[in-house]
Amino acid sequence: MSKTKPGVEPSPEVTETLLTHLIELRDRILRMFIAILVVFLVLFPFANPIYTWLADPLMQHLPEGTSMIAIDVAAPFLIPFKLVLLLAVVVSIPYLLYQLWAFVAPGLYKHEKSMALPLVASSTALFYLGMAFAYFVVFPLIFAFFTATAPEGVSVMTDISRYLSFVIMLFIAFGIAFEVPVATILLVSMGATTPAKLAQKRPYVIVGVFLIGMVLTPPDIISQTLLALPMWLLFEIGLILSRIMERRKAEARGKRADRDADDDGGPDDDGPGGPRGDGPGKGPRRPSGDAGRAAARDKSAPVTGGAASAGAAASGGASAAARTGYTPMTEDEMDAELDRIEAEQAGTRDPKRAGPESGADTGEDRKPD
Repeated sequence: MSKTKPGVEPSPEVTETLLTHLIELRDRILRMFIAILVVFLVLFPFANPIYTWLADPLMQHLPEGTSMIAIDVAAPFLIPFKLVLLLAVVVSIPYLLYQLWAFVAPGLYKHEKSMALPLVASSTALFYLGMAFAYFVVFPLIFAFFTATAPEGVSVMTDISRYLSFVIMLFIAFGIAFEVPVATILLVSMGATTPAKLAQKRPYVIVGVFLIGMVLTPPDIISQTLLALPMWLLFEIGLILSRIMERRKAEARGKRADRDADDDGGPDDDGPGGPRGDGPGKGPRRPSGDAGRAAARDKSAPVTGGAASAGAAASGGASAAARTGYTPMTEDEMDAELDRIEAEQAGTRDPKRAGPESGADTGEDRKPD
């Protein structure tokens, strides 16, 4: 059940903010579609040469006298069209990610922004690297294997639509597989695991990458191994990078702790510029009001000579007063002295309110009667 009370509508500010975000999201999605459309229109006149270039790894290993075929009637037009459209999306990925980043970035913290930009850039570059690895390394090997294992009397003539589906699957598989370092760094940075734990799970990771290679690639040992080995290597690279990142974080925490320790162990609290001082040449802040009176009574000896004699009389009696040579103050005199100290402190804190009376008394010891 909804927790919103019936009849309660959101405030106009909330509605306006939501509409603003929706309008911005609509504009950025339109820009994405326009960017893809522009790239598609630029590449469409070269649709057939692009498909020929994509099919070149297979064409080089087809037996002599054979070629690719088109089973469907509209396949010679639709398949290059589909290829160019997918290529336009792949080429526009940096701009698409920029639009997503521009929409999300205002809601991120500073440390999230500093971490997101390198991760987005590296993940895009690794995806392109995985596609390039599939085209230049994997395709020649697996197509040579497939054509060489054809039975006697079987002519290998692949349909262009099935070939496109096959290579797109490999492109996506290798592009995602090359994101392993980014995934490793993200897991460590979020605190889900540590480099030491990942290193302990290395045997399971090796078995897992071969299982992923078996699922994402055709049922042959060559393509499975060609996908599993780079994933394992990229996992080790991500492990090394995560260790470096953790070491830098530890060093930064150590420097921050040292800096905090230096700040805590700075000048004396009661000295000029100390943590509790009011400024250069000023001592610690004194409590005011009833607390100030109580503190002044407890520490009457260092404040004035009269207060010192009162404390001595209270603790040691008449004999102590005789030894010190001071006459004890009465209760009224003590209250008057405390009022004078509070007035002096108030004038020191607020010079504008300090009158000539507050500035005339410099806190000299009161002479005993």
